[in-house]
Amino acid sequence: MLGFRLERFLGTTDAEPPNAADFKRIATVQTFGAAWPRTEHLDTRTRALISVAIAATLGVREPLRGQLRIALNNGVTKEEIVEAFIQLSVYAGAARAFESYGIAAEVFGE
Repeated sequence: MLGFRLERFLGTTDAEPPNAADFKRIATVQTFGAAWPRTEHLDTRTRALISVAIAATLGVREPLRGQLRIALNNGVTKEEIVEAFIQLSVYAGAARAFESYGIAAEVFGE
């Protein structure tokens, strides 16, 4: 979905507790192994745009960057993402939409 494998995010450091690897593996498998493959009712492209809107609404900056990359890698256009931010500004507020769009503009430039 991102154009690379996720194993690089699953490693732990010496500062992390022993169960950190379990958390990272479980969260990754739940997300990318259980939810994303469900394409019977929502295709991956639609799921990606919804995920952008959720991350933007929650104001989680780094996950939003990832969701934007996933969306673009799965055929969501920049214009559709901007339309999602227009909708977001109405229901979640202009400040949240502007902040999220700023992140999107950075990702668009990559």
